[in-house]
Amino acid sequence: MKKSIIAILMLVSLFTNSLMAQSKRTAASAGRAEYIEVEKGVKLHVTDLGEGQPIVLIHGWPLSDAMYEYQYQYLSRKGFRVIGITLRGFGKSDKPYGRYDFDVFSDDIKVVLDKLKIENATLGGFSMGGAVVLHYVTKYDAAHAGKLALFGAAAPSWKQREGSPYGISEEDANGLITQTMTAREDLIAGLGSAFVAKEGNISKNVKKWLENINLEASPYAVTESISALKDLDLRPELSKINIPTAIFQGTQDKLCPFEFAVELNKGIKDSYLVKFENSGHALFVEEAEKFNQELEKFALK
Repeated sequence: MKKSIIAILMLVSLFTNSLMAQSKRTAASAGRAEYIEVEKGVKLHVTDLGEGQPIVLIHGWPLSDAMYEYQYQYLSRKGFRVIGITLRGFGKSDKPYGRYDFDVFSDDIKVVLDKLKIENATLGGFSMGGAVVLHYVTKYDAAHAGKLALFGAAAPSWKQREGSPYGISEEDANGLITQTMTAREDLIAGLGSAFVAKEGNISKNVKKWLENINLEASPYAVTESISALKDLDLRPELSKINIPTAIFQGTQDKLCPFEFAVELNKGIKDSYLVKFENSGHALFVEEAEKFNQELEKFALK
């Protein structure tokens, strides 16, 4: 009987010591959520690295926040807290049936920044993400953002309109939308060659990496979001932007022509234009070093 009691006491002691050892461990994680719920049943994937002044990045179509891999690596080691948000329907974010327009995207970003208690961030957006952050800033009066950065933005009007002769024609936009519903994989593969200024500007492995990110998107979200972009005209909104704005643009961009950046620069007070002479649309990888340094410089101003 005594031996049984002793054995039980030893087991209890071992278990207690184990629990105490675990409780003494210092957490290795910073405790930041990788997924943030923006409405019931819908969570967005968030990359949140580093400490210091926040930089918030929104991806392009049909990419995800993973596109900013080399910006995360650089900026998180330069004294910034860099946050990438993947829009609903893309990458690792939830892909619910429903609306995929610029009001929804802006509302989602607002919830994420509210929950993270972000203030005075540099808010940046690439391509379609540039249109998203422009809409966000005007809809929410630049809530949580002290500066705006636009990278090869599909704005102020991605589609040709009266008074805005640049960009894609109505016919070509409709053809692209049809391709998203009938030949999405071929469309995404074809985007690679138009993405850069010239063949060889990015390696085959980087091209494959970007293509794989694109293929993670919900086909439905891909179609709905590009349809919403076709109908979006942000020209009347530009005069409402009252925070410092940097416009990064590849001079050889085949997808969002340089004239877009000129229009944005003329329409947004306190904006300045940074030319990427050796880049097409993929300036964030074609001239990654310059991109990172210019973004760092702007965020520190």
